[in-house]
Amino acid sequence: MILHGEVKDPRIGFVTVTRVKMTEDLKHAHIFFSMIGTEEEVLRSKAGLNSASGYMRRALAKRLSLKYIPAIDFEFDDSLEYSSHIEEVLKKLKKGGGCA
Repeated sequence: MILHGEVKDPRIGFVTVTRVKMTEDLKHAHIFFSMIGTEEEVLRSKAGLNSASGYMRRALAKRLSLKYIPAIDFEFDDSLEYSSHIEEVLKKLKKGGGCA
């Protein structure tokens, strides 16, 4: 809700959070996102997300009762693109067209 409803950075495109990986001490969160767009748009969105991470931490601190609010960094998750590529290769193989 914070990401889509409160963060107003124009660099951030339509992103989807795909997973969150926390360190064992819960002091750092790696947030993975995906989006459709060019490499330039992905880099711009990543920069906007990382720039807004301080705001998001403060917003989380207001909503959650935790001893530590984790530091946040965003990483692009290319697994959806990879899955799409594999699907296309399998379709070509099924049709007898060889692989790319």
